[in-house]
Amino acid sequence: MAKGYWIVSIDVTSPEGYGEYVKVVRPYLARCEAAFLTRGGTHELREGKFRERNIVIEFTSYQHALDCYNADEYQAMIALRSAASTADLVIVEGL
Repeated sequence: MAKGYWIVSIDVTSPEGYGEYVKVVRPYLARCEAAFLTRGGTHELREGKFRERNIVIEFTSYQHALDCYNADEYQAMIALRSAASTADLVIVEGL
């Protein structure tokens, strides 16, 4: 079964508020058995537009990535993240 990925590009507008989001989302993603493949590291834009942070999170399957995003618990966290940042998030299926 192909893995699933959240690919997130984010601009943090309130570091304090974003820190509060991080405090709740990391344990949630651990319960989802998700793994961070990259979280904000050095990057170089080659084409298009970008945000200041880029994050790739791996899930055991595409369906699991969808389920973790759609779960009521995560949906409640989106407001916290949105109040402290602007983000683009796409869920993709691996090969």
